[in-house]
Amino acid sequence: MTTIETPAVAARHTEADDPILIPERLELVDRMRALGPAIAGRAAAHDLAAEFPHANWADFADAGLLGICIPKEDGGLGGDFVGYALASEELGRYCGATALTFNMHVATTLLTGQVADDLDLSAEDTATLHAHRSILREGVTQRQVIHSQPFSEGVSAGATEGFSTKAVPVDGGYLVSGRKIFASLSGGAHINNVACMVEGDQRVRLLGVPADGDGVTIEGDWDPLGMRATDSRTLVMDDVFVPAEHEWIPAGAFDQAAQRWPYFYMTLSFSYLGLMRAIMDDTATYLIGNGGPTARRNHPIKQQGWAQMQLIYERAQSLCYRVLGEADVDPSPAAVRRAWASMVTTMDGAPELASLAMRVCGGRSLLRPSPLERYYRDARCGATMLPWSVEVCLERLGRADLFDDATASPS
Repeated sequence: MTTIETPAVAARHTEADDPILIPERLELVDRMRALGPAIAGRAAAHDLAAEFPHANWADFADAGLLGICIPKEDGGLGGDFVGYALASEELGRYCGATALTFNMHVATTLLTGQVADDLDLSAEDTATLHAHRSILREGVTQRQVIHSQPFSEGVSAGATEGFSTKAVPVDGGYLVSGRKIFASLSGGAHINNVACMVEGDQRVRLLGVPADGDGVTIEGDWDPLGMRATDSRTLVMDDVFVPAEHEWIPAGAFDQAAQRWPYFYMTLSFSYLGLMRAIMDDTATYLIGNGGPTARRNHPIKQQGWAQMQLIYERAQSLCYRVLGEADVDPSPAAVRRAWASMVTTMDGAPELASLAMRVCGGRSLLRPSPLERYYRDARCGATMLPWSVEVCLERLGRADLFDDATASPS
């Protein structure tokens, strides 16, 4: 269905009085919005084939969006964490799966940029950070290098510690061995940035493994319920050589970031907030129809369903925007709790919203020509996504204010 921006729905997306919607950030949203129709037009085909959206990524490259969070002086667009969040939300309106793949790429530039700059590093580590990330930034902005960030291994409840992927120091770099499951961009990334450990060293390292390196293989099929275009097959590494300059942040900086910049782990939710917007848009279009006297919006029961949908959406967006307004290094325990609550509100809210939309729109929404069928499947996937899955966030919220250590480890 072609989305019709009614005045009410359009206003929901452009309330300029919100303090986080400053012009510099809205310019990034506008740049993403310009690509929206083409991306939305490809979404159904990518979903059906469960194939990586290469054409969308070519559009990102042409629009300069691969460097959305790289400083302008280094060839990027200069976006910050919040600017990216808003642009990701906009992208999620057109294709949730593409938004998730885009997140994996941008997460690396955020981690090596704004997040790393807020950490306490020695002069030597700072010099190394600047040298290595200049290589990363040049690759992204000048050669359109695509990065992924596969963390999950399936061996622990979370994805912020206890990595079994190993790095062995050798002349000029490391040999990396291990497995990463749900490795998004398996068919599209040029560099896979993996969290790993050196034996005898408790510090987490972030190493950029070349996708074409000797010893890299992609295993398994990819035929999931939803978010099918992420191409998240299993990444297997067997003594893959990683040059020292691909250690994007100093050893231990990842651990510090997990503790001091935990907002980094909520970036996936922005894609789902955008998906919620898409559900709202499509449902409004259905209800308004041609605007005549028989428009479906005149049915009281459908109006009740629409009212419930607005409550779900507004709760998710409002809480997310509050969290974005306070996102910074060293958040208070209360702020961390709000971030966890935002994750749950969005990731549980998306499937609830999609389910209501299908009830409101009726049987036509079950048919594949309707994007609501795809939105419903995509929405079901968010609650399980690590490291801040709904299960993890609820467990932590369940201890908050009841145990002294509940927010001592926010990651």
